[in-house]
Amino acid sequence: MTATPDARPRGTRLPRLARRRQLLGAAQEVFVAQGYHAAAMDEIAERAGVSKPVLYQHFPGKLELYLALLDEHAEGLVQQLRDALASTPDNKLRVQRAIEAFYDFVAGEGEAYRLVFESDLRNVAAVRARVDRTNQQCAEMIAQVIQEDTGVSSDEAHLLGMGLVGMAEVSARYWLSQRGKISKDQAEHLIARLQWRGIGGFPRTT
Repeated sequence: MTATPDARPRGTRLPRLARRRQLLGAAQEVFVAQGYHAAAMDEIAERAGVSKPVLYQHFPGKLELYLALLDEHAEGLVQQLRDALASTPDNKLRVQRAIEAFYDFVAGEGEAYRLVFESDLRNVAAVRARVDRTNQQCAEMIAQVIQEDTGVSSDEAHLLGMGLVGMAEVSARYWLSQRGKISKDQAEHLIARLQWRGIGGFPRTT
């Protein structure tokens, strides 16, 4: 995940990759705080401690900068879920760890989840396509496990996978909005229990 950039005086030379990460960290702070439309490249450059020409050397425009951040964090969520599903052959534990992947993502530093789940730019085709692709990738990974272990069709497994992803995302965002009324562990356990009560009822064929 992108780290918050350290404050640096203008003119400090960094390797290209380090500079790019610094700029992405500054952009994340501004986009999360203000949304895409209110964010200004001037402010992002100022936050990163660079001139606007330096910012434009790395990103030709605000949309490209936003998409780079969105790609990074969406790919991070997909990888977290992939690791969770691969961490155990026990399907009950897989449900628990998949829920934990979504809650960890939402609770992550810098509120990066807002770029994926609460973007004010969803009407832009490039953003919508990336968010939809992320949801599809997550659902497909879960659907593959369901189909391998049950007799449901591919279409049915994908629908179930999408339903489980939706529940994980929405419940995680709601939990975060309640600011500590329910502990993270307790919330994860409750939703995992609910999901397992449903998906665990499908008979295994393997």
